[in-house]
Amino acid sequence: MKTIFNKNILIAALLTIGLMSCQKKFDPSSYAPKLNIGGYTSVKQIAASNLVGYWSFNSNLVDSVTNTAGTAVGTSYTTGFEKQSLQGALNGYVLATPGSGITNLQSFTSTLWINTPAPSTGIIGFFSLAKTDAFWGNIEMFFENGSSNTNGKLRIHVTKGGNDYTYAVDNIQNLFDKWNNIAFSYDASTSTCTLYINGASVSSGTINGLTGALSFSNVGKVVFGCVQFQTNPSQTSATTSQPWASYLTGQLDEVRIYNKALSAAEVAAIVALQAKGK
Repeated sequence: MKTIFNKNILIAALLTIGLMSCQKKFDPSSYAPKLNIGGYTSVKQIAASNLVGYWSFNSNLVDSVTNTAGTAVGTSYTTGFEKQSLQGALNGYVLATPGSGITNLQSFTSTLWINTPAPSTGIIGFFSLAKTDAFWGNIEMFFENGSSNTNGKLRIHVTKGGNDYTYAVDNIQNLFDKWNNIAFSYDASTSTCTLYINGASVSSGTINGLTGALSFSNVGKVVFGCVQFQTNPSQTSATTSQPWASYLTGQLDEVRIYNKALSAAEVAAIVALQAKGK
């Protein structure tokens, strides 16, 4: 009887050990709720049907929306805000073919991460949608000469019906030598431009003479790293390179283009989620 009792104890002990060995190590983080910002848990959930261009620059120049690759001239890759980024250079830039979703924009939002020194020898272009017969592109974004961390100056050109319009914002603080998110939107329904820095609106208003939907013409390449005429050869027949224009020598990352004006909440969610690697 004693032998049977001891055997039962041994069997029970072995079963307990077996069950314990099958259990996974307790991970408190597995019980934590998913990160949720503005109703989103990932950037790719935000206005997904409106995304018309996306360049991650993770060791490639592919637009993930159209699955087409750009061409690098003198640029490379380095550690980015998220994974890797495009590393600019003097006389360096990237050319990419825009999809129809970009060439037919009427309203839009662009959002990107950038880390670069302030201009020292010329304006620094970082995104352009070329216009092959005009001085400025259909979209042209650059830091103006004289910019500093106490007075950052951004210029955004857009076109409609062959006419060029400029949205200018000065006195932006701490715009250089660190990662910043720059988002710009144009809302055709209200003819309103809005500039966001790191998810917060720093300027909003209209441009004199610009109303309604944008309309681009003679659309050329997308240019990253300089304004459209600073490439070799120039992307426009209207002019060649200028001595007062230079190149992005810092880093550019996570460029997204949407075919609508994102809401302030959507822009803020993009920035917050990307800051968490989501």
